[in-house]
Amino acid sequence: MKSREGGFTLIELLIVVAIIGIIAAIAIPSLLRARVSANEAATIGDIRTVISSQAAYHSASGGYYGTLTCLLDPTQAGCINGYPASAPTFLDSQLSSSLPKSGYGRSMDETSTVPGLGLACYVYHATPMNIGSTGVRAFAGACSGIICYTPTGAPVGQVGPGAMDPTCETIQ
Repeated sequence: MKSREGGFTLIELLIVVAIIGIIAAIAIPSLLRARVSANEAATIGDIRTVISSQAAYHSASGGYYGTLTCLLDPTQAGCINGYPASAPTFLDSQLSSSLPKSGYGRSMDETSTVPGLGLACYVYHATPMNIGSTGVRAFAGACSGIICYTPTGAPVGQVGPGAMDPTCETIQ
């Protein structure tokens, strides 16, 4: 009488592989949605940080907002006259650059410049690099302190320097 050696049959292995495939098919979309949500939450937080740093700069500069370079280094020419070199900056280098962060491309509208003083207003934009995979909504924050978004991922439009399109949906 021969004894049967231990192991799995081909059918048993195929069933296990099929179960793993089903679990992966269920889990992967949830993980992608979680990543998109995390990117959007990080971007909203970054816009709030920019708005707060602009408010501090506005106070320190005598009523004008700063360009991204002035927020990073307020001692440079054209920023805040007499700002102490040992004083803190208003924004870190990651947020003051126009490089993508958290799957979003970022830029600041600096068209409302008052020569030699700063910006009269600003709009900070964040648009998903790949709509659907890095983010679903596009965001913007302005000197009014309002953050709004477009649900399609299309960039938030402007109706003039420092003024966001009033049809964008506001985030509270």
